[in-house]
Amino acid sequence: MTRLLAALCVIFSLSIPAMAQERGPYSFGMLVTNDSLGDGRDRWRTGSVASSHVWAPGWTGQGDYGLGQVWELRVNAEVMGPENLATPAPLDRVYAQALSFGLHTHFQRNAIEYAIGGELVLTGPMTQLDHVQEALHDVLGGRDASPATKAAQVSNDVDPAVVFEAGREFQLGQRTRLRPFVEARAGVETLVRAGADFTLGQFGQGGLLVRAPVTGHRYSVIQEAPYSGLSLMVGADTAYVHTSEFIPSSGPVQLNETRNRARAGLHWRSRAGSSVFYGLTWLDKEFGTQREEQVVGSVQLRIKF
Repeated sequence: MTRLLAALCVIFSLSIPAMAQERGPYSFGMLVTNDSLGDGRDRWRTGSVASSHVWAPGWTGQGDYGLGQVWELRVNAEVMGPENLATPAPLDRVYAQALSFGLHTHFQRNAIEYAIGGELVLTGPMTQLDHVQEALHDVLGGRDASPATKAAQVSNDVDPAVVFEAGREFQLGQRTRLRPFVEARAGVETLVRAGADFTLGQFGQGGLLVRAPVTGHRYSVIQEAPYSGLSLMVGADTAYVHTSEFIPSSGPVQLNETRNRARAGLHWRSRAGSSVFYGLTWLDKEFGTQREEQVVGSVQLRIKF
């Protein structure tokens, strides 16, 4: 299975440029999230990477665009764990690893932006994301998951999933925008979410943003219209969670049906087009015996040569 995953990654990396030449402009975006960038503790929603490869023929960033004109290959990876990786408390969440590959399309009708797609989510030790975590701990410090923690982790599985989001942006002033949205997910986690994002500045105008599943931050994939300067983004949402295979009903803890998030971030872009984003996200408790909420940090760096 490890060789299969490696082969899939190679195939994706080789095939995307070819598709980009066929269908039009190709863009890439990635957001890295880790609790070491937030509250500094290695626990629960400890680390994730959200990445998007987009090809969009005839993209202008203005007006409506049709179903199938913008395609996104989404690859996400995440590690979740108990508060203490070496000796978990009896009523803490189990260790979990998830790697997903998805194909999504973005379109806009009557000023409402839609994103819909399907994913295959691989869970368990076959993803070998725990080795990535251990390598990072070797560099940055931190405890590794003990053999007992890994033995109790979410098992190997491959699950289909669907994701849907709809949102509309309202211009409140020359540099201020509000974007309410709704989101639904079914598969490894089945939930319905509603919230809003507020932007002060020009971040995202004329570009394509994709929402990271863990934090809700929207990261840049297709670059915005030319501008320079600083932008502030804040947002919040609440979700009704029906099921989560990361917190299985057969496990030691009970899933909370309500899940809240609040986030804020700063984005700076130079006149040459290089940019940096840093954001913080407050994550509510996901299960009944979770000792407290947590704060994670996210970064995106784009350098234009």
